[in-house]
Amino acid sequence: MIGKNLVQDNLTKVIVITTILVIALGGTIRIYDAGESCPDWPLCFGTLGFTISEEEQAKWWEENPDEIDSRGSSHRYTTFEIFTEWIHRFLAGMILGPLVILNWFFLRRDERYGKDMENATRLSIILILWQGAVGMLTVKMDNENWSVILHLGSALAFMLTLIWIWAIISRKKKTDWISFNPKLAAEWKNKLIFMSGLILLTLFSGTLVSTSPGANYGCGINGFYESWPLCQGELVSDIALGEIVAKSQMIHRWLVGLVGISLIGISLNMWNTFKQQDEKSLLIKWVFSATMAYIINIILGGLYVLSWTIDGYLEILSLIHLLLASTSFILLATTCIGISIVIQDDAQDQIMLED
Repeated sequence: MIGKNLVQDNLTKVIVITTILVIALGGTIRIYDAGESCPDWPLCFGTLGFTISEEEQAKWWEENPDEIDSRGSSHRYTTFEIFTEWIHRFLAGMILGPLVILNWFFLRRDERYGKDMENATRLSIILILWQGAVGMLTVKMDNENWSVILHLGSALAFMLTLIWIWAIISRKKKTDWISFNPKLAAEWKNKLIFMSGLILLTLFSGTLVSTSPGANYGCGINGFYESWPLCQGELVSDIALGEIVAKSQMIHRWLVGLVGISLIGISLNMWNTFKQQDEKSLLIKWVFSATMAYIINIILGGLYVLSWTIDGYLEILSLIHLLLASTSFILLATTCIGISIVIQDDAQDQIMLED
């Protein structure tokens, strides 16, 4: 029984790690512009493999003219580009999906965790199926910016569901990472949930920039300080309704800056409050971690803009930028999940004491 419980409790960790890898691969696909390197779904150029020669690609386009994407039928993908899309799908569909179903089967009625675990594992099943459908939609829509944003948002929602499952397990095992002070947790809950939403908004606005043709050049390529931190040498410019995408880089920067200032403000406020109360809180460590990841990512975004040469941008910085932005959101959202569980458990404990 102990061995069985150990496998059940650690399976969620394996799924979380696999999900991180799938998200990272999704970002890799984007920076290499390989989102249509498998133009059909769930197959890849009508096959189960990824070694598709240029001649085979040409033949497939001739036989499937309706599948021609925005790059045109003359475009050819490298084996590496096709492999990134293929392995992304393989991990998501053939590894992650079955593991999620297995996790649900193990944990849905585990008496140690109660109704919350049943709800969380059921939601994980729904979201992995939804994510597969959105992935198919993204391919069919030729990686339109809104479909990529939806795909990323669904992946993050799935990730948070896994963290919810992990947090339920950890709480029952009295693991330190979720041992927040209930009173402090209740005091900061709404503010931190609000900030998590704002970070997610900046993440989506950044995805809009990176997936909209030409938006990366919206603030120019004139280096420091004309292109960053300023935008075309201006702090702000007028935005007409039809220029939202063209001005998306400037809008993204304003959002990032305002959220960054707010995060720093909340972190300092928490620090001063806890210092006055002589409280050494685990909660502030989580918030500080999310804030530091966010601040570092602002600098990284600037380095990406300044990395432009005649050969283009240093796209590896774009991938790290996406992953670090996701990390900042996940850190703060995980804090909020932990807070909610701690508050719920504290309320149940109070009821039991009253009875």
